[in-house]
Amino acid sequence: MDDRILEKYLADSDFPVIVKEKKKYLMYEGLQDRYVYILKDGIIKTSVISRDGREFNLRYITGLEIVSLLKDEYSQFIDAPFNIRVESEKAELYQIDRVQFWKDINQNHQLQLYVKDYYRVRLLYAMKKLQQMLMNGKFGAVCTQLYDLYESFGVETKEGILIDFVVTNEEIAHFCGIASASSVNRMMQQLKDLGAIELKNRKILIKNLEIIKENIIF
Repeated sequence: MDDRILEKYLADSDFPVIVKEKKKYLMYEGLQDRYVYILKDGIIKTSVISRDGREFNLRYITGLEIVSLLKDEYSQFIDAPFNIRVESEKAELYQIDRVQFWKDINQNHQLQLYVKDYYRVRLLYAMKKLQQMLMNGKFGAVCTQLYDLYESFGVETKEGILIDFVVTNEEIAHFCGIASASSVNRMMQQLKDLGAIELKNRKILIKNLEIIKENIIF
């Protein structure tokens, strides 16, 4: 996706920017909302709740991105498709009336192309994630999530690749559809024993990325 198209649209408009603090929810699954939100700065997490009440994490979002699905272009209110929670100390988001957003899209060819790419990229990501979770088993699912964290937050250091964001084993469990954090604890310990990772000030340090990749079917 060419983010310059979205950047120009936002620069040419005067949309309000809202600020949410850490652990605050922007949207709740199933509750109605009349806005489209675009992340300006910060880190947020999307998740859904299963019928038995368990939370399943979808993804972390960083940087400039539309964070709420657009659905149809005529309804003033829509049911939120998932929960959105702030994971950084704070997050800044553009708040746009969704009907107005669709009017702007329909009048701007470049913005139309951007939105098509947005849906295409999100669909491909969801398909790839589902394939990896189904084919890799629980240990592979944990490795898949660690690889995603590496791509989103990885920083090269002398000791290895630091996941420069605190992610608990419970959160990893929620990303992988694993019922208990203790199961993730055992798999993380296994990766430590293999020399793939270690913990540094509550953050994950990847010491051997190849070991993690060996347990993922791409």
